[in-house]
Amino acid sequence: MKLFISAVFCFLTTLSYGQIDEDQNGAWYMYLFKTNINESNWGIQGDLQHRNWNVGGDLEQLLLRGGVTYSPDKSDVLLTLGGGRITTGQFGESDNTTSEYRVYQEALYSVKLSSRIHSNHRFRYEQRWVEGQSMRTRFRYNLFINIPLNEKEMIQGTFYLALYNELFVNGEREIGPEEVVELFDRNRTYVAAGYVIKSGLKIQVGAMKQTTDNWAKNQLQISTHHTF
Repeated sequence: MKLFISAVFCFLTTLSYGQIDEDQNGAWYMYLFKTNINESNWGIQGDLQHRNWNVGGDLEQLLLRGGVTYSPDKSDVLLTLGGGRITTGQFGESDNTTSEYRVYQEALYSVKLSSRIHSNHRFRYEQRWVEGQSMRTRFRYNLFINIPLNEKEMIQGTFYLALYNELFVNGEREIGPEEVVELFDRNRTYVAAGYVIKSGLKIQVGAMKQTTDNWAKNQLQISTHHTF
């Protein structure tokens, strides 16, 4: 696994921008969950993420997010209405943070591309209230791909390859007096090794390269995915 992560970070090369040390790898630790309500079409999903500018100790973001889901009958679509609270820290020794409250709507559509390639397409629209800024919106599209390696399906004991790419586009460019952002917000490219512990529980260890309008940085990601 260490060799895999090292190879991934070599592949995801860094650039140099601004005051953020882009040669320093960050780390994101994540727990993602979802469940149905009494076996109905309705459910709940959410995630808790602790993001660091380094491996640990220099807070990038603390993200708490949750929502209500609905899956129409005879459909592979999952609809979500949710919200989140995000605390963003500055890079380096400063303890200053910025708060953000967010509401979002999303549609997740599953497509099986072949007997071994499983994909999900997620479209998300966000309304964001960032401290010190005007209310702003953002559009996101994420393509997820999971490829089982030692089994044909994602069953207990399966090792798999997890990939995704997510594009973020700002809905507004003017976010305050004389404060303007670019239309392109960021892009995230991710590759990981995953393991299905049991039905409804899997873990992933991988790396993500996040490229924003101002900087680019590699992140180690360790995540637990729980369906119950």
